[in-house]
Amino acid sequence: MVKTLNINWHDAIKPLLKKYKNERHPLNYKNRYQLVVMVVLSAQDTDKNINQLAPSLFTAFPNMTALSKASEENLHAYIRKVRGNLKKGQWLLKIAQTLKADENIPVNVDGLTALPGIGRKSANVILRESGLPAEGVIIDLHTVRVAQRLGIATGADPKKIEQQIMDVLSKKQWDAGMNMSFLGREICRPIPKCEECLMKKVCLYYYTVVYPS
Repeated sequence: MVKTLNINWHDAIKPLLKKYKNERHPLNYKNRYQLVVMVVLSAQDTDKNINQLAPSLFTAFPNMTALSKASEENLHAYIRKVRGNLKKGQWLLKIAQTLKADENIPVNVDGLTALPGIGRKSANVILRESGLPAEGVIIDLHTVRVAQRLGIATGADPKKIEQQIMDVLSKKQWDAGMNMSFLGREICRPIPKCEECLMKKVCLYYYTVVYPS
């Protein structure tokens, strides 16, 4: 049985980067303000749920200025179906009251993670979807699963997985994190569809579990 694969990830990851080049995040945002709000709301929830409530939410609060003037009660009426809505509502109001206007949204990881409710993953998503230079690798639950199966990273700690991927890929390839997430949503699901996967030739899971030799 194959235990390890000697993979040059700089080359091996290229098909994945090509497949999902310019693929938008599943959140249906229209501008950076909406993106920030939806990213905060989507933590521990589904993109589908956030997309469904977004239109009415942004009709009521079309920008950061409007949101900064909202009360917890008024905001809660629009996000009550979100998991952890009370805490997330408080975070959003603090963000809005701190920034006050859309143009004040930070454009770097340090600035974004200084805001309540925004960690590294969320900050990396906001930078990616804003077309800004990557400062890290997006690591969500799908990326964790795919990275482990491919063998590009080990362990379950998102921070350690992010660092491992950053160590083996060039900075221009750091979108691989989001690309692995897309692959995890479509193909490399909890029950994977390995025969359909374009990465199976370099996948440790495929050679050790699915097709050992």
